[in-house]
Formats: sequence, C-alpha cells, structure tokens
Amino acid sequence: MEHIGTTKEDIQQAAAILRGGGLIAFPTETYYGLGVDPFNEASLKRLFAVKNRPSVKPVLVLVPSRNDIARMSNAVPGVAEQLMDRFWPGPLTMVFPARSELSVMLTGNTGTIGIRISSNPVAQALQKVFGGPVTATSANRSGGNAAVTEAEVRENFGGTIDMVLSGGRTPGGKPSTIIGFSGDRIECIREGCIKYSEIAEVIRAGG
Repeated sequence: MEHIGTTKEDIQQAAAILRGGGLIAFPTETYYGLGVDPFNEASLKRLFAVKNRPSVKPVLVLVPSRNDIARMSNAVPGVAEQLMDRFWPGPLTMVFPARSELSVMLTGNTGTIGIRISSNPVAQALQKVFGGPVTATSANRSGGNAAVTEAEVRENFGGTIDMVLSGGRTPGGKPSTIIGFSGDRIECIREGCIKYSEIAEVIRAGG
C-alpha cells in the first residue's frame, strides 16, 4: 500500500503529537485506528471519551517489534512465538497477561492485553519514529461502523482528534482475528481476517 498523502514530515508530526499526549488516526491492515500513547492515562481517558467507549472494553495495542511486547506483558507462552513467525506482521491480535502497571483502561480490568504488529506501511513508519507501542482501536464511535478511509475518519470525529495520517482506503471487511492462551493451548476469541482453522494448523504442525 502506498503512503497516499503521507510524508515523512507527516509521520514526524504525528509521532510528536503522540508524545505530547495527543490523539491521532492512522491506517492499519484492517481499518483506520485511533492512536494514543498507551502509557499516558490522560490520553487514554480522552480516547474513551471521543469514542464514547464503555470502560469495560479493552483497547488493543500495536507494537513496533517483538522486543516491545515486554513493555506490555512479561508472560508470553512459547506457542505464541510460532504464531508470530507465521502471521506477524499482520491481522492477528494475541492476548497476553498484562503487566501490572498498565492502565485498567487499556485492559478493561481483565488483566490481559491484546497485541499485534501491523503490516501497514504507514502504521509501521509511525511506530518506528514514535519508538513504542500505540493504541489502535478502530476509528468509530462505539457501536458505529469502523472507518476505512480518511474521509470517514473525519466524518466520524471531525475536529475531536488532532491529526489523521492518510493511507488511502484500508481493506475493511473483517477485523483482526483475536486469540488467547491457556498455557500452551490457544482459544479463539474472535475470528476475523485469519481463519482459526489456519491458526490451529500452524500449532499442530509445530510452526
């Protein structure tokens, strides 16, 4: 996917907004997502207010690399590595035990955190410059349709967000697949872009 309408300067500006506690929208491999610094409590509160999102709903996070997972969770099962090898970067969100210091707004008070590495080049460029995890909850008001274009983001939120990084039309359709773990056993929380049967086959085949 081309960086349609997005320049290096745009990426740097968006990263600076995140560092300053701001709220942006950016394209992912599924929909446009809303991004804030997940370690900034005030930014998280603003995110929930803008989305009108119930506080019991957790917020998934994109990480720039596997090394950054440790900032969000210190209990990643070995079987997850097989799935990372096969499906990351891409639309597979994996749910791990959350570090105790993470905000309950991120975890929805579940004690867990959903994480993935995005395959979208704009999202990757943003995270490289920002240098850390970023939230990526879908760009919609709670209960509304998720935005697949920059225009839809602006229609949904107007001036309530600080910047929209353009990346053309995102695929839309199904969201990311979400899986959880019980020891080395996997469970399907939500089947999306990737079929659960395909994930289970990777595990059966040993990666």
